[in-house]
Amino acid sequence: MHAFKEIKHDYHFTEDDQKRLAALRPLMEEHADDIMSTLNLWFMGTKGASTLFTAETLKNHVFKAQKTWFAELFTGIYENRFYEQLVKIGAAHVRRDVDVHYLQRAANIIKNACTEILSKMEQPIAEITSDIISVGKIIDISMNVIVSSYIEEEINLYSPVYKVKSALLSFSERFSQATNFVLVFALIGLTLGVVGLFFRDAINIFYGDVVQGIISALGSMLLLWLMIELMNTEISHLKGGKFHISIFVGVALVTIIRETMIATLRHEKPDTIYCLIAAILVIGFVYWIVAKTEDRFK
Repeated sequence: MHAFKEIKHDYHFTEDDQKRLAALRPLMEEHADDIMSTLNLWFMGTKGASTLFTAETLKNHVFKAQKTWFAELFTGIYENRFYEQLVKIGAAHVRRDVDVHYLQRAANIIKNACTEILSKMEQPIAEITSDIISVGKIIDISMNVIVSSYIEEEINLYSPVYKVKSALLSFSERFSQATNFVLVFALIGLTLGVVGLFFRDAINIFYGDVVQGIISALGSMLLLWLMIELMNTEISHLKGGKFHISIFVGVALVTIIRETMIATLRHEKPDTIYCLIAAILVIGFVYWIVAKTEDRFK
């Protein structure tokens, strides 16, 4: 199965689509019961689909799950949690021996119902068209993930080799997630340490050399800003965002700048200062190239 951010990229699913879907949430919540009723009437009127509901409790559970999934389409947040829920939906339908045809037909019914609602809105045609396209994208993306999960789970049931592969991949993903959480806690600890360093340098302004205290506090403040950026980058990565190499080059750049400021205050040898300035120029140039490349591929 493809990574979720690759799937969204292939569908050209942008932030504008996310904003449009979030803005449509009140409208879709208002019509959710009608849409779900249309879907459920089709289910109960289809011979193959109606036989799946052997118990009233199961039918109620499925209808409730459908409504929850529909509401999730219009949250405006489509990260790893949303993806994992779709994967679970696909796997659950395999275990219930539900033909994938019913999933695709259900998505088609929902898409048609949403299109009908949007087409009746009193807005410019261009806005209505954009809203319909955004709704179509998120429904198609959802079905892409659900069907892919369905197929993988089905293969997993009948192929011993695939079971081993799936177990290995699942372990690797969990290990990667655990490592990311360890990294987040480490960043929190380091950030708290930098906060302590900043307060220590700030206090030295009043009880020591004022100039040196200000420069040291400024350097600590740069480190604190950098730690915040690292935290934001890691959080974005955990949500499925892109991994920015430039932030790590920035760590080296800010560190060298801070060392240069401190070395100047200590009246280090000119050769040392020149080497630090040269390092700033080189790392700064590398940072500019990396940042420019990342902006190009946003």
